[in-house]
Amino acid sequence: MKFKEKSAGLNAVKIEGENPIFSRTDAFEELEKLIGLKEVKKNIAEITAFALVQNKRAKLNLKTSSAALHMIFKGNPGTGKTTVARILGSIFNEIGVLSKGHLIEVERADLVGEYIGHTAQKTREIIKKSLGGILFIDEAYTLAQGGNKDFGKEAIATLVKAMEDCRDNLIIILAGYSNEMDRFLLSNPGLRSRFPIQIQFNDYEADELFQIALKMYEERDYDLTGRCRWKLKNILNQFVQNRHPHSGNARFVRNLVEKSIRLQALRLVDKEHLTRRELMIIEEQDLPDPSSIQS
Repeated sequence: MKFKEKSAGLNAVKIEGENPIFSRTDAFEELEKLIGLKEVKKNIAEITAFALVQNKRAKLNLKTSSAALHMIFKGNPGTGKTTVARILGSIFNEIGVLSKGHLIEVERADLVGEYIGHTAQKTREIIKKSLGGILFIDEAYTLAQGGNKDFGKEAIATLVKAMEDCRDNLIIILAGYSNEMDRFLLSNPGLRSRFPIQIQFNDYEADELFQIALKMYEERDYDLTGRCRWKLKNILNQFVQNRHPHSGNARFVRNLVEKSIRLQALRLVDKEHLTRRELMIIEEQDLPDPSSIQS
């Protein structure tokens, strides 16, 4: 990946000691506002700082590293992988690494065809749409799960070729469950070296999920009573203690929030002369039974 100078982002990262400090450009500010993800943010800062310093070295006629910025995002659903990928595209556009910075999100069905030659054609079309931005392949390990005759192998080969041919204006991010992605990389020895950046997205802690829930309510112009907040904290504590290995994390919280808003509407629908406060407030009784929420 060659780095092109673009003034909009050259001061976006400042290194002080061990911690990167982001300027208030839109993309960096959006990243910083995400709840939790401390290690993820640290990794993104490291990658961005590298890109910016390569720009500065080039301006002074120093040798620069032609680095591959293709990545692996590992973690359970609802841990922010897609959101971070989208923000990363904007960041890379701001600092001149990508010409567009858009995100194309696909899965196996978007890449793999039904007959010989169809897969390469479909994959090349997706790659063409992704040029200048990030191609994000969710559950990427499924490309290697069908055996030697599966067309997923053809998709992988086409992607690998594009990583070389389009390396100056395309970043590919493969995402999926941690264990499955580790096995996927072992299935093709050449893949691991082509994806030098691996970022782990850990499950959210109970307090982080609580903060995510409050943010979701606030964004929708809702507020919670004190007793409702207490009950919500207990629900999320129980969720974290009992969650299954492939837990939905923030997806569970979103489903819970949306269900509670529907239950609040059911409680209010027959009432007349509702005040602004009554329309905004979520009561304890509006929180659903956690067992009814898809996690």
